[in-house]
Amino acid sequence: MRTAFIQQLLREAETNERIFLIVGDLGYNVVEPFRDRFPDRFLNAGIAEQNMTGVAAGLAKEGYNVFIYSIANFPTLRCLEQIRNDIAYYNGNVKIVAVGAGFSYGSLGMSHHATEEVGIMRTLPQMVVASPSDPGEARAVATLSAQYEGTMYIRLGKAGEKQVFPHPDDPLELGKLHCLQESETPNLLLVTGNILHEAVETVRREKMATAIYSVPFIKPICKEQLVALAQRYPHIVTLEEHQASCGLGSAIIEQLSDAYAQGRLQAFPKVKRIAVNDRYVDVAGSQQYMRNISGLMLKKEDFL
Repeated sequence: MRTAFIQQLLREAETNERIFLIVGDLGYNVVEPFRDRFPDRFLNAGIAEQNMTGVAAGLAKEGYNVFIYSIANFPTLRCLEQIRNDIAYYNGNVKIVAVGAGFSYGSLGMSHHATEEVGIMRTLPQMVVASPSDPGEARAVATLSAQYEGTMYIRLGKAGEKQVFPHPDDPLELGKLHCLQESETPNLLLVTGNILHEAVETVRREKMATAIYSVPFIKPICKEQLVALAQRYPHIVTLEEHQASCGLGSAIIEQLSDAYAQGRLQAFPKVKRIAVNDRYVDVAGSQQYMRNISGLMLKKEDFL
């Protein structure tokens, strides 16, 4: 996903001279093509994410659309104050690109896990939160972010993710859910991030009857589309590689609750959240191992 994103960002930079990329001393073998093609619009800020964020804020003030890129926990948790005060406060044109979402760097231990940052980022006013599920969605988010004026958080996987959607060049619309398959059943599975591939494999292997939608944008979420889906599918399961608090499941429930209170939704659907259950995982291992011990697995009993 990270390679797909950077490759598309490079294509966007060919026709958009405002795009500027700053990295936190990583991304080798991924960002070099951008560096070599646009040396005047590339900066390695070193292992100094707070400074990187401040530099990005200044460049955005000068008219650039700035992308800052680092391992997921570093450009978010380490420099939250700078994001809040220097960028989000004035809705600066900065895109925070986090590679290694969830347990992608599981073998490096808790310090490199990124399982809280979606909740933190989506509480910041005006912050768009994007979480593409496969390389095609990553490219689409790169295109959208290159055109978007404002602050975004973009959560990517690490490397080697498989293409899930059959048409990888489909564009994405801000806030819209991305349909993979419909169903005649009352069940709807909503997934964000690169755990989608595993979820789809499980659904098909276990012959689970459900519609499947990717949620490439956790903020905003299209209210009209979500209400229409809730009216059609009264049993919703959400799956995310993130803490249950303030993640995808929380965002879905909040939107549905508001719609119900406003009379736009006549019956409140049953919503089951599958996420990390309020704990730090104090062991190290592969991403799959970390997902398994965190209970991020679909079961037949999750669906009606």
